[in-house]
Amino acid sequence: MRHWILTVSLAAIAAAQTPNTLTSSEKKAGWKLLFDGKTLQGWNAVPSDAWVVEDGCIKSLPNPRLREDVISKESFGDFELTFEWKVAPGANSGVKYLIQDTVLIDEKQLPERMPFEKQVAYELQHRTAKREKVQGNGAQVYPVAFEYQVIDDERHSDAKAHASSRAGALYRMVVPSQFAAKPAGEFNQGRIVLRGKHVEHWLNGVKVVDTNLNSPEIWKEIEVRWAPGHPVRELLEKMPKTVCPIGLQHHGDTAWFRNVKIRALGQ
Repeated sequence: MRHWILTVSLAAIAAAQTPNTLTSSEKKAGWKLLFDGKTLQGWNAVPSDAWVVEDGCIKSLPNPRLREDVISKESFGDFELTFEWKVAPGANSGVKYLIQDTVLIDEKQLPERMPFEKQVAYELQHRTAKREKVQGNGAQVYPVAFEYQVIDDERHSDAKAHASSRAGALYRMVVPSQFAAKPAGEFNQGRIVLRGKHVEHWLNGVKVVDTNLNSPEIWKEIEVRWAPGHPVRELLEKMPKTVCPIGLQHHGDTAWFRNVKIRALGQ
């Protein structure tokens, strides 16, 4: 109970604090800003038709030529990450962590038509797609990673069809213990705590996911989507990289992120 009250209190303080700033106590505790509220300094370069900085937020723009996540230049081992997010009505996004690899997927550059999962496998194995050859829209840079789901629970078809696609979920792996998201257009407070392969997802002061990434339950969900021998399955189950960047997902919709803060955790 005491821990829950502390979490709610911290969430209330964060809501009242000036966005994209650190208090003196946060600085002493080792927190650092990943977003300064004005620029994308510290993040990878992304197309201007995909992302902008607007009103103190990192904002994804709908229907870009190339869907590409904003990925931090710095990598992290064990960490605690906090952020605020909101989505447009019907929108979908996410926060990616333990990013194992990224690959360009462009159906127009493939030798034949194939399901998305096979497209990913083909490009991970051959890496033939080129940015300069992307035409129209529909192409994306796909990160192989775990995802904190950011979505409009009330309107998006994926959230309505799959409980493990609801806001705060470990996407398509763990259903949130409570559905705690605010309506589209309102800011939510997200939090991810990663220690080794143990992860917690928090949403608006509620711990909605508490799991181990190498548990049989997680492997079962990975195997539902990724066939035996699939390179994504291999990467997610073996997790060869433990120090990785953080990514804000572009899912083709409009989403906003601010107050993105992180601190390293001891072993």
